[in-house]
Amino acid sequence: MQHRIVVLGAGYAGAIAAGRLAKRLRREDVSVTLVNAEPDFVERVRMHQLATGHDLPPRPLAEMFEGTGVDIRVARVTAVDADRKTVTVTTADGPGELPYDTLVYALGSHWDDQGVPGAAEHAYELAGRAGALRLRDRLAALEAGRPVVVVGGGLTGLETVTEIAETRPDLDVTLVTSTGLGDWLSEKGRRHLKDVLGRLGVTVHENAAVVAVEADLVLTDDGTVLPSAATVCTTGFTVHPIARATTLEVTDTGRIVVDGTMRSVSHPDVYAVGDAAHAMGPGDKPLRMSRASATPTAWQAADAIAARLTGGKQKDAPLRYFNQCVSLGRKDGLIQYVTADDRAVPRALTGRVAAVYKELICKGAAWSVSHPTLGMPTRRRPVVEQPSSDAVPAGAAA
Repeated sequence: MQHRIVVLGAGYAGAIAAGRLAKRLRREDVSVTLVNAEPDFVERVRMHQLATGHDLPPRPLAEMFEGTGVDIRVARVTAVDADRKTVTVTTADGPGELPYDTLVYALGSHWDDQGVPGAAEHAYELAGRAGALRLRDRLAALEAGRPVVVVGGGLTGLETVTEIAETRPDLDVTLVTSTGLGDWLSEKGRRHLKDVLGRLGVTVHENAAVVAVEADLVLTDDGTVLPSAATVCTTGFTVHPIARATTLEVTDTGRIVVDGTMRSVSHPDVYAVGDAAHAMGPGDKPLRMSRASATPTAWQAADAIAARLTGGKQKDAPLRYFNQCVSLGRKDGLIQYVTADDRAVPRALTGRVAAVYKELICKGAAWSVSHPTLGMPTRRRPVVEQPSSDAVPAGAAA
């Protein structure tokens, strides 16, 4: 009887985990089912490009995983019963259940309006393709001179505001950040960021929290009123709420608590990867929600599952950061080098070289997802035993 592995979510983390499992395990021993609400893989790190009129190549999951042994199910996950070991899904044909022996939870995150009055009704978001296309239509309809406000000075906010300003220099573009501009960067990084925003004509409001969004304006906590024909909110990402509704141990933000192999500390048959996982990195700090965290956690979980099923040695490799990559339009960028626990160091790469570096990183990530069984030796091993669901996860207290 095959061991049933179900992977929920085909973002970077879920798709990479499914492909790696297909390379590690024999098809006659294991079935791998990848469940996703959309039929295509979405390059989430490029949503700001999609919103400004760039076309992204389609990446159908069925084509990506053809011949790998991974079964693609286009369905929306509505519930997980971690005790009965079933997943409830809804397809075009109606609701159904998927039983599993091992579950990889990779449902990721989505935008949250954080309770800001008017944000849900009037703001645009870039958490997925639908939001990016909605903003794309709005920007295309704007006449020259109209104001656009981007809220949020993190990676997504900086990439979005520079992409809009470069693509539409005829618009009046403003960035609002609740902290100092790039205060998480090195001095060199902050200086370059300021220079780029100045060159692109972006007005910056620092240390200003948005307290309300209306159809044609943004209000900050100091009483400033900013006219806006399109307000883009890039803050407030939160994980999918399904995990919180289960018996899985989660944090107060709904992320699944895992050990060093990405295995749930409460349910040994469940692994969590990417944004959904509360995984600890260097300095005993939780990994941030990002693509930089998604890939290594997916590798870790897939290798741990394969080792557990085949009797191999489970590796608890350290997870760490090396840099933060920011595109600043199509011709400029910033690569901020960081410590293992994600703190900026003085070194930074800027300008055109940084833009090329960032593009190579994005293309490499997309290639690794689009070619799930390439890029590493194929070593499919037989399953030696069906692990007990009562086993205590590695690193968890007995």
